Amino acid sequence: MAHINKVMLSINGHDDATCVDIFVRPDGTFGFEEYRRDVEDARGWFPVGHYSAQKFPTEPAALEAAKSKVIWLTEMIKSSSPD
Repeated sequence: MAHINKVMLSINGHDDATCVDIFVRPDGTFGFEEYRRDVEDARGWFPVGHYSAQKFPTEPAALEAAKSKVIWLTEMIKSSSPD
């Protein structure tokens, strides 16, 4: 049986061509990855940050690490939060 990560949170960038996924692994650790897609490329999303091997004990810890690495992420979170 394959060990599949479960995405807990996915945040798209302004252009909808980038996103960050926060995921939990079968072992209970958390991680994140930044993805990109090009409309002319039918292969879909592909990782560009290469952060997925990093392990964090909690979802909030993974999100904080992602915000420190992915420049646009904090702004997208602020703009999607209700005032």
